[in-house]
Amino acid sequence: MLKARYKTGLVFFPAFDWAISPTHTEREERLLYTQDQVFEEGVLDIDGIREFKPELVTVQDVQRVHFCVPDVAGIMTESHFISAGGAKTIGRAVMDKQVDRGFALVRPPGHHAMRVVHGARGFCNVNIEAIMIEYLRKTYPLQRVAIVDTDCHHGDGTQDIYWHDPDTLFISLHQDGRTLYPGTGFPNEMGGPTAIGTTINYPLPPETSEEGFLYAIRHVVLPILEDFKPDIIINSAGQDNHFSDPITNMNCSAQGYAALTELLSPNIAVLEGGYSIEGALPYVNLGIILAMAGIDYSKIKEPNYDPERLRQKPEISRWIQRTGDQILSNWRQRDKIKTYVQDTQRFAERTRSIYYDTDNITEKQAETLRICSDCSGVLQIDSSTDGGRRILAVHIPTRACNHCKELGYDWFDAADKKKYNVIYLQDRPEDHYDQRKRDF
Repeated sequence: MLKARYKTGLVFFPAFDWAISPTHTEREERLLYTQDQVFEEGVLDIDGIREFKPELVTVQDVQRVHFCVPDVAGIMTESHFISAGGAKTIGRAVMDKQVDRGFALVRPPGHHAMRVVHGARGFCNVNIEAIMIEYLRKTYPLQRVAIVDTDCHHGDGTQDIYWHDPDTLFISLHQDGRTLYPGTGFPNEMGGPTAIGTTINYPLPPETSEEGFLYAIRHVVLPILEDFKPDIIINSAGQDNHFSDPITNMNCSAQGYAALTELLSPNIAVLEGGYSIEGALPYVNLGIILAMAGIDYSKIKEPNYDPERLRQKPEISRWIQRTGDQILSNWRQRDKIKTYVQDTQRFAERTRSIYYDTDNITEKQAETLRICSDCSGVLQIDSSTDGGRRILAVHIPTRACNHCKELGYDWFDAADKKKYNVIYLQDRPEDHYDQRKRDF
């Protein structure tokens, strides 16, 4: 009888009642084929692999991360509560040492959902990994977290949530944003003034094979993780880098994904994208599960796999190596850049236009951060949409100093209710959430 080297927990939630449309690539069949494969292969009969049933996240869990407009109920369906709850369930199982590692095979996905949420972007309403992480930070003695996002699309929502957090290392490996949605994720995107260097973007050219991904993990990601020394590693395990995926242009295989997982050794993996429903997902997910459990995955082979056809071109290898050298150079200079910025500015401002492609909403944001030498700084976001809705959101970070706490409450109390539909306060030190609606 097979025995797992690492006790591994699994959660399945295909979300039968949620799909963008019956024929959309993001539909319940994404996980049904995987679930069938896992059962047919007898994976759950392996000693040391255990299935957990997903719990639901609470509204408070969501409000630790997001400002949902107009409220959480207006953004999330029951499936979103269960999908995020599946990630939370696995996180609890790992932290409580019921298992060594865990994989949440759930949908809807979440890594395109930013701190402020007016609707759905890239099939994502709320960020299920961030909700899990902030729950774990509140419940357990957990501070330094590393997120490695291996979805083919840049994890712009996770990047946004942790842009100003020096205790969270966010690394995204993705197809070059000049060739794929959401068009972001370049090496010069390094994090906000108080967290410069803890955002790492590694854009990869189309037709990158597993050779390129494994090079990036070995030569860039692992050395940075070793320097950062996280308490836990989370893998946003998108599977749309597969050679058969219908909406991307990469050449990774199920074996490549399993090898990547073995190298990365994440404590927790959470499913993100991946839309080759029959030809890739059952094989990739099986490979990831076996790699997490420390079981031989060498026999896994998907249909139409031809290693010669997928061999990486030399010019792509050179591109990946040059980009990796640039990223490592940025990493080594992060403290110098951060010191310069903090010595020359008191407040930092950022304006952005954000498009919600799933719901056809355009948002304008004006962000103000207090650059603080004692904490990551209090944050204020003035957000408006082309539908006429305007909100003000104030975020006080978990380890905020007293000055930043006071300023956050000053911003919240002084905001003009006549200008905004809703004024929000997210007080992370007190785990407190408040909001004031417009006077009519």
